[in-house]
Amino acid sequence: MNRPVARGATGFTLIEVSVVIMVLGLLAGLVAANVMRHMSTARDATTRSQIALIGTALDAYRLDNGDYPTTEQGLTALVAPPALAPVPINWRGPYLQKIVLPVDPWSRPYVYRYPGVHRPWSYDLSSLGRDGREGGQDDDADITSWD
Repeated sequence: MNRPVARGATGFTLIEVSVVIMVLGLLAGLVAANVMRHMSTARDATTRSQIALIGTALDAYRLDNGDYPTTEQGLTALVAPPALAPVPINWRGPYLQKIVLPVDPWSRPYVYRYPGVHRPWSYDLSSLGRDGREGGQDDDADITSWD
């Protein structure tokens, strides 16, 4: 039994498939660029929120103990009583909801100094941004508690 081959059989040509793939690639590129722009904004907002949250915990620590933790005691003093001098007598922590210290959106610890360089009467708290180095611009810019 021979079946006749229909003339004008339907299908896609190589050019049609190539055009569709090219259009899909362009759309994917536009979507990816838009998502990356919003991801940067989300990381910035997350970092600012975490700095504010840690700042609130530091203020509560100061209210209980009369002063902020030293640079050497660090932010760990917010989740466990410090063993380094000056040992606080009224430690009522943990001062953060989670027992683990938050890290910035780039998975690096926040930089804490007391007394601060930028605010000598208080503390300096910052994230070094995407590049992990002081300074920088755009996504590499530091996000700080004193700005």
